[in-house]
Amino acid sequence: MINFNAETIIRNYDFIYQQRLTIEKIADEVCAQGFDLLFLTSSGGSMAMMEPFRHYLNVYSRLPVDSMVSADFLLTGNNRLTDKSVAFLTSKSGDTRETIECAEKLREMGVRIVSVCGVGNSKLASLSDWSFAYLDGRPQELVFWFIIGKIMYNEGYFEDYPDFADNLQNLGRALAQVRIDCDEKCRQYAESYWNEPYNIWIGSGDLWPTAYSYSMCVLEESLWIRTKSVSSAEFFHGTLELVDKDTCVTLLLGEGVTRSQDERVREFVRGLTDKFTCFDTRDYQLEGIKPQYRKYLSPIVMAAVLQRIGKNAEVIMQHPLETRRYYRKSNY
Repeated sequence: MINFNAETIIRNYDFIYQQRLTIEKIADEVCAQGFDLLFLTSSGGSMAMMEPFRHYLNVYSRLPVDSMVSADFLLTGNNRLTDKSVAFLTSKSGDTRETIECAEKLREMGVRIVSVCGVGNSKLASLSDWSFAYLDGRPQELVFWFIIGKIMYNEGYFEDYPDFADNLQNLGRALAQVRIDCDEKCRQYAESYWNEPYNIWIGSGDLWPTAYSYSMCVLEESLWIRTKSVSSAEFFHGTLELVDKDTCVTLLLGEGVTRSQDERVREFVRGLTDKFTCFDTRDYQLEGIKPQYRKYLSPIVMAAVLQRIGKNAEVIMQHPLETRRYYRKSNY
């Protein structure tokens, strides 16, 4: 396998898991102080990474939650926010312009801020009431499960959270194995479709943000591959008309409550195109994870799978994932 080191993957996972109690303390303090709204806001892929947690809060709790892209919030505001609200922001660099401006505006409003950053001592952290730096730790979603999951538990909506979080100790090794198990399929996918003129990517529920962010942040931004992302729920309201035998269509199937939407797309699309691929989290074992908890982990598992497409594609295309023409290189 190219660009793969299982020990590094496990070590980076364990870096976050070993700080579970520190991260959960943030949730405990948020709950102790009380809140009238949990507000998720950031930019780009960081925002997409948080969106599944809005889904989980809506599906598995009655806690008040809202989300907005930071650039939109700066222009429109949000009338649900008060000085009793708590906002969650994340940024790999810790200095994403719109996210920083959003944090400054939230502070002016008296909104408490929880931030999760990829660097220590960041600008975003300095604007936050609570902050955690994951550094080389991955995946960032683990940090949010220890915060959002613990909030749900504290508020009476996730009684199995302690056992779920204990199970997560095993997920690092499981994700390394997922990468091994999916690599050949992902390599063949990259070889077959890297030069397609147009791609459709589809997902639903907690995997819709994954389909959206992978299309935008990896295929478009990093590899310059023209891609359209659409949710399984909306696919039948327009995008279906673009499918013919030469259309490259990729469907992400998860294990949550919206899976039937994905299966409906699968039944419709297969047979219409010769370039149809399904990536299904059910195809991968998660040793050490109880079956009832898999429904919470589809984005993390799928991210491990899709990473192997990118790692193979950058070699096949001779196009490093770090190459940019405009992003953080010009004024816009």
